[in-house]
Formats: sequence, C-alpha cells, structure tokens
Amino acid sequence: MSSTGASGGRAADARDQRVAVAPPAQGADPVATLTAIVADLTELVAGARTGPLGGGTLKVPRDQLVALVDELREAVPHQLDEADRVLEDADRVLGEAQAQAEDVLSTARARAIELVQREQVVAQAQARAAEVVAAAEADAVRIRQDADDYCDRRLAMLEDVLEQAGVQVRAGRERLVERALERSAERAD
Repeated sequence: MSSTGASGGRAADARDQRVAVAPPAQGADPVATLTAIVADLTELVAGARTGPLGGGTLKVPRDQLVALVDELREAVPHQLDEADRVLEDADRVLGEAQAQAEDVLSTARARAIELVQREQVVAQAQARAAEVVAAAEADAVRIRQDADDYCDRRLAMLEDVLEQAGVQVRAGRERLVERALERSAERAD
C-alpha cells in the first residue's frame, strides 16, 4: 500500500507507531477512548485512496484497520466494566438511600409510639408521624429516581458509543468482503 498524501501520511505514520493496544488508563474517560478509536477509524477511511475500479471502493491499509478494530475490541470490555461500576455505584447509593429512609421511618415510628403513649397529644403525634413518613417516602422515591436517572444517562452514553463502534466495524467488515470479491474477480480474469 502506498502513502496517502502529506497529512494522510502523517496520520497513517502515527497509527503505524502503535505498538500494543493497552486498556484505558485508570481514571481515563472510557467514552473519550472509544470516541478516539472511532475518530481514528474515520480518519483512516477518509484518508484512504480509491481503488482502481472506483465505485466507492477504498484501499485501506489492513494492518492499520486491524489495529484499530483490535483497539475497539480491547476498549469495549473496559466500557462494560465502567458501566458495571456505574451500576454498582447506583446500587450503593440506592442502598444508602434505603438505609436512610429506614432510619427516618424507624425514628418516626419510635417518635409516634412515644407520642401516642401520651394521651393528651395523640392526635398531634399521628399527624406528625404521617408527615415524617410521607417526607421519608418522598425522599426515598426522589433518591431512587436520581439514581435511576444517573444510570440511564451513563448507559445511554455507552449505548451511543457502542452503536458508533458497531457501524464502523460493520463498514470495515463490508470493505473486507468487497476486497475479497475484488481479488476473486481479478483471479478469474
């Protein structure tokens, strides 16, 4: 394969310098990692020369394409690990919220029992207990909703990245099939 011009050649040279595919660094943004890989794939395809038959056929350096697909293969499990961590964090937050709600409910019930035992304030105790229980339940619902919303946002981001990666991988695989058909046609000639 030949180089693709000054700027395309520099980008290809930079990709050629990749020695090994490493997982994202601790604390690195996994979405940014996948986005960078997809950008590299896009740049590789955009900088590719058209084939001699034209018709939208591109010549893409196989080693570079395989290296980028390998990077995706490495990065996606890390994305899934990140999603698992997000879900674990959400479960932890939800557990803490439930524990807080139980503490508030327990405190409210104890207070309500104490007030009920005092005959002169029975009506006030019941009203106050209902308010505390309602507030605790409302807080628990809000905390659960916040945790669910956070998880949903993170999973939606992951879904978008995985869809983008899937499109790029499918395009790469289709191109490989086209190249195989082209080679078969050339051999038949």
